[in-house]
Amino acid sequence: MALKWKNLNDTDAFTQLRRTDTLFNPADDLTEERVNSWKVSAVAGITFYYGASMLTEIDISRLQALSDEQNLIGKYKAVINGERINTGENRRVLHQLTRGQLGKDVVENGENIRSFYEEQNTRIRDFSGKVHSGIIRGSTGKAFDTVVQIGIGGSDLGPRALYLALRQTQTPKMKAFFVSNVDPDDAADVISLINPETTLFILVSKSGTTQETLANRDLIMARMKAAGVQDYNPAKHIIAVTSKTSPLAESSSVLDSFFIDDYIGGRYSSTSAVGGAVLSLALGPDTFDALLDGAGEVDKASLEKDIRKNASLLDALIGVFNRNVLGLPSTAVLPYSQALSRFPAHLQQLDMESNGKSVNRRGEAVSYPTGPVVFGEPGTNGQHSFYQLLHQGSDVVPLQFIGFRESQKGEDVETFGSTSQSKLNANLAAQIIAFARGSNNKNPNKNFDGMRPNTLLTAKRLNARVLGGLLAHFENKVMFQGFCWNLNSFDQEGVQLGKILAGSVLDGSSDDEALKAYASILGVK
Repeated sequence: MALKWKNLNDTDAFTQLRRTDTLFNPADDLTEERVNSWKVSAVAGITFYYGASMLTEIDISRLQALSDEQNLIGKYKAVINGERINTGENRRVLHQLTRGQLGKDVVENGENIRSFYEEQNTRIRDFSGKVHSGIIRGSTGKAFDTVVQIGIGGSDLGPRALYLALRQTQTPKMKAFFVSNVDPDDAADVISLINPETTLFILVSKSGTTQETLANRDLIMARMKAAGVQDYNPAKHIIAVTSKTSPLAESSSVLDSFFIDDYIGGRYSSTSAVGGAVLSLALGPDTFDALLDGAGEVDKASLEKDIRKNASLLDALIGVFNRNVLGLPSTAVLPYSQALSRFPAHLQQLDMESNGKSVNRRGEAVSYPTGPVVFGEPGTNGQHSFYQLLHQGSDVVPLQFIGFRESQKGEDVETFGSTSQSKLNANLAAQIIAFARGSNNKNPNKNFDGMRPNTLLTAKRLNARVLGGLLAHFENKVMFQGFCWNLNSFDQEGVQLGKILAGSVLDGSSDDEALKAYASILGVK
């Protein structure tokens, strides 16, 4: 039976949801029993607590009705069964297939796509092993000890966030750096830190034509050649992650190529070869496999229809409640883990590029708010930065906390009667309560209204399996919200206009006088 796609405000369940006239009041009713019972039990080691949301039992029932009426699980099944959910580009959406098969075989031109992804992982594992053992070396005969990923957007943000999150969980097999910005200072900074003879570069571009990525490649290779190393051959120091049909696929300018396809968008590509190559080289293929395992566990759990047992789905619906019932335009992701310092930046792209849309899947304007503005920083740093606005600003910002009971390294010291990890988590617990309950004070400057809705994702320790679970949790949350809002969450036309105008300036074809004036002010030649 064909899927039915409704606008949010055309559903009976949303009509009922908007009748919410009484919010949960944490100041009076946030009890130990609610904290411990309003949770979704651990999947991939992660438990989701939502007792400090503003939801009542009636709201939960209405959100369940909304999920059922919008057939969110049915639409997810259509994704994993390979239907062409990406209507804007008439493509399948297959990032979940990189970490396991939950639906029927997906076959394209006679090729089983799951087998294709497995083949790429096997090739990456084999290549990584040969690099680590010294079988594959640089052009001057020295072993590789450093890997540099050159890519932008989803080719950078996700893999960089995952590498930074896991580099302290073990002894890295290779140092890793990332170059993304076309600003030449970005590449210059990395160049100053590496030895050309022992560095392997990963060039990531699905099309093989991404302007910023190729510009950075050419800049870096020019600097490597200028280093004057005898017998240095750049082609022996570059691998590509690209599509089979791109100019890089069979190029003599690269040592080897690993393949991705059009069914995985950049922001969803961290569990494909885009993330697999750099993570396998830097941290080992076993680490990447553990990441895939955690993501796969969450993908499977996300098939559950009962929203109280499906953390990704419930998180998505809480976000819809915050956005479309409470009218809150932003959300903050606040990991109390320095290892996740770049995770909010990845989630910012994931969410805002996916659901930053104002037309539905049929190209019709929607009359309700869609994706929120997403931002965040690690705690406790954020407490000394923007928490002032979060606590007492005129806008209410829903909060998504992430925390771990134990540190990754276990290196800690007790001062003033407690360890640093205890101090970190005491701050996290305190912020959850402070935002939810607030504090009455006759002095307006010291008064906290509270009623700042928040949730908590927590696990014992951040490792590869847990990180994969967190990644899939947010990917699936964004997917479910896009379904609920009747959006195509898998194209990104909004990034194209600026690229087109920039190209017209650089090739001299623009006749826009104002555009040329700004380009002249900025010294564009």
